[in-house]
Amino acid sequence: MHDNDNLTIERPTFVTHLECAMEGDHYPADQVHNLSKAGKPLLVRYDLTGVKKALTKDALAQRPGDMWRYRELLPVRKCKDIVSLGEVTTPLIRLPKLGAKLGGGEIIVKDEGRLPTGSFKARGLVMAVSMGKALGIKHMAMPTNGNAGAALAAYATSCGIKTTIFCPADTPEVNVSEIELQGATVYRVNGYIDDCGKIVGEGKAKVGWFDTSTLKEPYRIEGKKTMGLELAEQLGWDVPDVIFYPTGGGTGLIGMWKAFDELEKIGFIGSKRPRMVAVQASGCAPMVRAYDAGTEHATRWEDAHTIASGIRVPQAIGDFLILRAVRQSKGFAIAVDDDKISSALNEVAREEGLLLCPEGAATYAAYKQSLADGRVSKTDRVMLFNCATGLKYPLPPVTRTLDRHKPIDYTQF
Repeated sequence: MHDNDNLTIERPTFVTHLECAMEGDHYPADQVHNLSKAGKPLLVRYDLTGVKKALTKDALAQRPGDMWRYRELLPVRKCKDIVSLGEVTTPLIRLPKLGAKLGGGEIIVKDEGRLPTGSFKARGLVMAVSMGKALGIKHMAMPTNGNAGAALAAYATSCGIKTTIFCPADTPEVNVSEIELQGATVYRVNGYIDDCGKIVGEGKAKVGWFDTSTLKEPYRIEGKKTMGLELAEQLGWDVPDVIFYPTGGGTGLIGMWKAFDELEKIGFIGSKRPRMVAVQASGCAPMVRAYDAGTEHATRWEDAHTIASGIRVPQAIGDFLILRAVRQSKGFAIAVDDDKISSALNEVAREEGLLLCPEGAATYAAYKQSLADGRVSKTDRVMLFNCATGLKYPLPPVTRTLDRHKPIDYTQF
């Protein structure tokens, strides 16, 4: 086995068509698509009977540990179209001190901050860009709260695709800088991410770029789906009892739900499913409001605000897919206050030495809240998704000093 086998050895491909997530009508594969005729996301469908015959657990175990190991369940057909910056398998990190402190079950963090550009956005954008390369797209545009734009810029630049990116004016400086440095042209916009999305949508006809917005192309879901494939494999082809997932556009939650269905159909897992929990911030919780109201769609959240910028998405085009997954899994949607997010970030860092991003910290805050109100039990094995490295976000200042030229009072240490 060589470290790049997944990128250089051709595998059989099984994509059959694309399907409207709302209406179910079919669209041909290997053509450029955005939304369906109904204006809804398109889902990639596979010949899963063929995958079942072609792929075994033993064969998979012999492949290098990156997300491209699942080629038979991915849309990129040819090695020459794969754009990779090293999409490693992300680790599962146990939090035993906090589990004991809370008197709950096993707490596990899947740390997506280890991926290229420091976030789980790499999974979706590497797939979107690879398919863009395969389909001959020359210019991609997108709105971003930061991390998605960084991932798009990096991957597109690596294969010569032009990128134009729009972000809210208060996007963290590190995100804006890395987007520009990695080859994109980035603009700050005086609005939210959906306002930026309108600019991208309007420019599609006027500029000719490809709209790479969340769920407005079919392939980011397929990249994010690998979180579910990877998680099941890491747990010995099992799934956790509960998954707490930071939810803005919700691509990863939708993708994982799709992954578990496909894994069952190829015989890799059984019918057991984790309860999917959509975690949002109290200052921007359209999914929670829709879940509580029992509706299939979520209306726009006005005056959205939260320190967890990655989940500050006032309106998501995949709202009905998020809510379906949550309800079908017997999960729920939950909102946590910003002060609880900050406390959770500090608690995990100080107790376990793991630095979460604010969105990841929101999942721990949500778990504590759910444990307290009985929505999860003390025997549940829970999976928290940390979607980015905490190093990309502002950290608290440290002002403590020591003057080496003066006598040092060692009793203070």
